[in-house]
Amino acid sequence: MSQAIRNFCIIAHIDHGKSTLADRFLEITGTIQKRDMKNQQMLDTMELEQERGITIKLQPVRMSWNNHQLNLIDTPGHVDFSYEVSRSLAACEGAVLVVDATQGIEAQTLANVFLAMEHGLEIIPVLNKIDLPAAEPELRAQEIENILGFPAEDILTVSAKEGTNVDKLLDKIIEAVPEPGNNQVFSNDEVFGNDQETKALIFDSTFDPYRGVVSSVRVFQGELKKGQKVQLLRTGRSLDPTEVGFLSPKYTPADSIKTGEVGYVVTGLKNVVDARVGDTMYVGKEPKESLPLPGYSEVTPFVYAGIYPTSGDDFSLLRTALEKLSLNDASLRYEPENSGALGHGFRVGFLGLLHLDIVQERLEREFDLDLLVTAPSVSYEIVNNGGKRVEISNPGDLPDRGEYTEIHEPWMKITILCPTDQIGGVMKLCTERRGLHKNLQYTAENRAELHFEIPLASIITDFYDDLKSISSGYASMSYEPIGLREGNLVRLDILVAGDRVDALSQIVHRDDAYHVGIKWCEKLKGIIPKAQFAIAIQAAIGGKIIARETISALRKDVTAKLYGGDVSRKKKLLKKQKEGKKRLKQFGSVTIPQDAFFAMMKKND
Repeated sequence: MSQAIRNFCIIAHIDHGKSTLADRFLEITGTIQKRDMKNQQMLDTMELEQERGITIKLQPVRMSWNNHQLNLIDTPGHVDFSYEVSRSLAACEGAVLVVDATQGIEAQTLANVFLAMEHGLEIIPVLNKIDLPAAEPELRAQEIENILGFPAEDILTVSAKEGTNVDKLLDKIIEAVPEPGNNQVFSNDEVFGNDQETKALIFDSTFDPYRGVVSSVRVFQGELKKGQKVQLLRTGRSLDPTEVGFLSPKYTPADSIKTGEVGYVVTGLKNVVDARVGDTMYVGKEPKESLPLPGYSEVTPFVYAGIYPTSGDDFSLLRTALEKLSLNDASLRYEPENSGALGHGFRVGFLGLLHLDIVQERLEREFDLDLLVTAPSVSYEIVNNGGKRVEISNPGDLPDRGEYTEIHEPWMKITILCPTDQIGGVMKLCTERRGLHKNLQYTAENRAELHFEIPLASIITDFYDDLKSISSGYASMSYEPIGLREGNLVRLDILVAGDRVDALSQIVHRDDAYHVGIKWCEKLKGIIPKAQFAIAIQAAIGGKIIARETISALRKDVTAKLYGGDVSRKKKLLKKQKEGKKRLKQFGSVTIPQDAFFAMMKKND
């Protein structure tokens, strides 16, 4: 039976036609009738996915073509979800690489292609959108050959929108993709043991409010059935599946899922954390002695931000919303946080800026919350005076310099593809952000690939916007972590009327602290409204003030009621006003508007 099964995924950059191609697969194979395809992007089930034209959550689907069972796993294309993509690749033997014939290959696509190659997958390159007048299939095919080595004459050209050559692509998938059992990552015989055991990889988990956690699985050995006693080898949890089956693309119950097949298991669990992506479902006699499938790891957040309700009464609603959202997103981490300026909220960990953006929009849209999100920051590690390593995810928690000996920050390896005439601007942008240039190569006559190592903190706010601006929208970027490095970093505090605002604190390189401090003092001066007394805005490192701006007092014309008379009457009123302002300054408090925190996430001026 496994000889008639082909498991594959689609690798593509955003807006290169991946979801449209998946629609044509469903239509041509008869999985969904054309009259039922009311919406485009049938596998992008979330409203947010269809609006933005991106895949956020992977979706498996089973199709039939020429007496073969084709299991497609529609994966996200953004680097923020690379861990989820890696588990999807581990469940496949082949990958269709979709490249826009008008734009060429992009950096994020390359990252996923190399990931697929590491998993030993058979890559089938395809040029899409050949129906467009701007398509250059010959040029783009040569570019793919230069970068990846696939012969240009063997690259198939298709139009997912019109269905051109999609049937030929399906035939090529059957011909080129190996049958199940040839996945290089899971070739270790010790992992599989004897034939009496069942092992399946969980590559996705979602939460259904009526049925609990539903896990998408690839069975590598044995058979999963309803009512079996199943063990999760990584977490040690046991479960009794209430239903097994496959998606086509709706849930279709079946008697069992066998070796080589992709399907779903209704676990009955109440939290996706208990059925994490990468865990192994096991059926056998001795679970303690059986080795789990390789590749499992805890998802580590890269970016942290504070999320606060604009109304203090909505704190419990925000807590409930995060709890519900985390049921479908096991990578979401959050813990309560209290800020003197913003009140009660949560410190939330994300996989990247897109992940943060998606979570924020879902909280506001699905749960009708009005939120304030502080500037994103990264997690640092300090070595205190006792030699103990401590993780710091909130800049406000960084102790004074005398309480630790070292501070380490995460670094990333970034790959940028851009036109050759914009190399200078891109290199200047990276070096200004403390990037270290590693390599430069030309992928085509007018395109170049640049490699840099750069601190994560330098690219999480406006780096991508600046890159797009410099390259007129033509550059693309991918990144991957390369570990922690020691840095000369300090905590920059913002003081408003003498009080430190925790939510505006940030960790910066000492060489940049002065310029960053001046910038924020000037920016806040234009945002914070005037009061009846002068307001000092200061940037400080420890007890040293390095920048200052003053918002002048709002002056009321107390002499307007005077009509002539001796000048001493005017002086008396002004003196009285001055004394009153001193008392206001002594007891007054400054209200910091939300714009001050939104400004932290905006593009640099």
